[in-house]
Amino acid sequence: MTWTVTTHRKTEKQIKKLPQRIQDILTRLMLELQLSGAVRGNWSSYGKLTDTRHHCHLKAGQPTYVAVWEERKNEIRLIEVIYVGTHEKAPY
Repeated sequence: MTWTVTTHRKTEKQIKKLPQRIQDILTRLMLELQLSGAVRGNWSSYGKLTDTRHHCHLKAGQPTYVAVWEERKNEIRLIEVIYVGTHEKAPY
């Protein structure tokens, strides 16, 4: 059974500003989220921030790009990507 993966409206704008390589990595992450769910221990620096919020690095180094997503508990099998960008501005 697959998950529905959405992006927050603000996140869609952030994605358009990212380098193409980072957009491609994010696409791969979102496909994995769709197929396997929110817990992604196979991604670099994956961490569970709260019961429903998760994050991982898309690219290490300078700058480090991260993605943050939430499981929507009131919705069945829904994950929303709420941030994509450099780690300095990430909502942890």
